[in-house]
Amino acid sequence: MTAPYFAANPAELPDREALTSMSGLAFMRGILDGTVPGPPIAQTLNYRLDSVADGRVTFRGSPLFDHCNPMGTVHGGWYGTLLDSCMACAVMTKVPRGSVYTTLEYKVNIIRPIPLGLEILAEGIASHAGRSTGVAEGTIRGVEDGKLYATGSTTCIIMKMT
Repeated sequence: MTAPYFAANPAELPDREALTSMSGLAFMRGILDGTVPGPPIAQTLNYRLDSVADGRVTFRGSPLFDHCNPMGTVHGGWYGTLLDSCMACAVMTKVPRGSVYTTLEYKVNIIRPIPLGLEILAEGIASHAGRSTGVAEGTIRGVEDGKLYATGSTTCIIMKMT
């Protein structure tokens, strides 16, 4: 697999014209193959796009000490970011050319604490993508232990731009 390419400054992020010139699936595949830069938050939070299919996206990562709360456990925002990313991107794969999306709301259920350094897979699966909304569910599982660490659900808004 190619090393992930993360945008290093705002000018490297795709502009509106670039975003609307391709389908969401093509856009996500571009991030996976390195022709479209990944979001800088993924580098900051130590995760990367792992797989892309129509209606399904997986991210791979592991929490570091930098992602801990004052109690020394992984901050809930890390779980939330990984779930928001995989679920919303699963919806993105269903967005047609000329449209964009954004998260309208999401919910996270933390099942158990993720040990620092444990590699996880965050998988999002779109269950609906219509003219104006998309819905997806997500899970975070340990790669080595297969345990379920968190689940989530999201609703995204889909907006036609052209």
